[in-house]
Amino acid sequence: MALARSVAAKAFNKSAESFGLKWAYCRGAQAQCIRAFSALMSPPSKAVVYEREGPPDAVTKVIDLPPVEVKQNDVCVKMLAAPINPSDINRIQGVYPVRPQVPAIGGYEGVGEVYSVGSEVAGLLPGDWVIPSPPSSGTWQTYVVKDQSVWHKINKDSPMEYAATITVNPLTALRMLEDFTTLNSGDSIVQNGATSIVGQCIIQIAKFRGIHSINIIRDRPGSDEAKEKLKNIGADEVFTESQLEVKNVKGLLANLPEPALGFNCVGGNSASLVLKFLRCILQQGGTMVTYGGMSKKPVTVSTSSFIFKVMFVQAWAEQLFVSKNTIHGIILEVTVLDILFLQDLSLKGFWLQKWLSSDKATECRNMIDYLLCLVREGKLKYEMELVPFDNFQIALDKALGSQGSQPKQVLKF
Repeated sequence: MALARSVAAKAFNKSAESFGLKWAYCRGAQAQCIRAFSALMSPPSKAVVYEREGPPDAVTKVIDLPPVEVKQNDVCVKMLAAPINPSDINRIQGVYPVRPQVPAIGGYEGVGEVYSVGSEVAGLLPGDWVIPSPPSSGTWQTYVVKDQSVWHKINKDSPMEYAATITVNPLTALRMLEDFTTLNSGDSIVQNGATSIVGQCIIQIAKFRGIHSINIIRDRPGSDEAKEKLKNIGADEVFTESQLEVKNVKGLLANLPEPALGFNCVGGNSASLVLKFLRCILQQGGTMVTYGGMSKKPVTVSTSSFIFKVMFVQAWAEQLFVSKNTIHGIILEVTVLDILFLQDLSLKGFWLQKWLSSDKATECRNMIDYLLCLVREGKLKYEMELVPFDNFQIALDKALGSQGSQPKQVLKF
């Protein structure tokens, strides 16, 4: 009961303040009656809430929430589906850099159907499908009331589960392919974590654009099946980490060009393997973008990689300064930073939430429409499991990895 009062007071304080009413659950019916004479109200809602940060399976629960006022610029949305993303779990755990104040309602993206609109809302009608764009907290509930500016109308022909999950992972894949270097048809990229949804989206968007993909996966039971699945969606090459324990990984590329761009979501040795594939052309070296750290190990650059770079600088220097006969002296004076500069090797990071916070709402929505178009055309797909909202704890258990590798869990309301 205390939890319900706390969340209701935080989530719906705007209606309470408007009427000078202090929410109390024991007088809920009376308060609803008073407001009904003067305001449009949402239906009661069920929501996944947490009063404190901690282990998600210990601190979350599903509770009933009272109706909330739908003000003149508000839209009341009946949620249809919302995923459980790793970042959702991290927010509840209290380890994600940006997270809502507790008590809070879980969830960050999803899709819903407009239930009702305020008197000043234009462009949205009951029955329209919408997503929060950019995404915002509180999608793990049956009804959400937010300002019309939050909602983006989408094509209702989009599969519900893809509409619910299109923002966080597919948009990350698209932005990383476009933001760091110019890729042309025939170029290559390399990535670890290729079986993740971001990894699968990178493969498919790259293939659609004529870009080759080299993919690294973990050594584990079922890796042969994983390779086959990735090749079926367009991967050119798929290697397990143990297959890359060779002196020259580029010798495995056959006729593929050396990658100009690499993606790392694992860290540790797996990140070093991505670096080994990147091309080494003066002033056109590769870029590795880190967007996750599933192994919880730091990104490291091996000594052998630096030695290889020194050898390349030496070859370049010999060609440039051979008449001066001072090659050895030059090479001995080259520092690690000089090597990175000469080769134009770049190590960068990407965080979607930071990009979304830079006044990118219109651009974000255009890209969402583009990605959903790819989905409808059958050019973008990934595995998900729809789970009834009433089975939230089962879905959460799977999302936490308690039952081994599982498809993306998507709550269906």
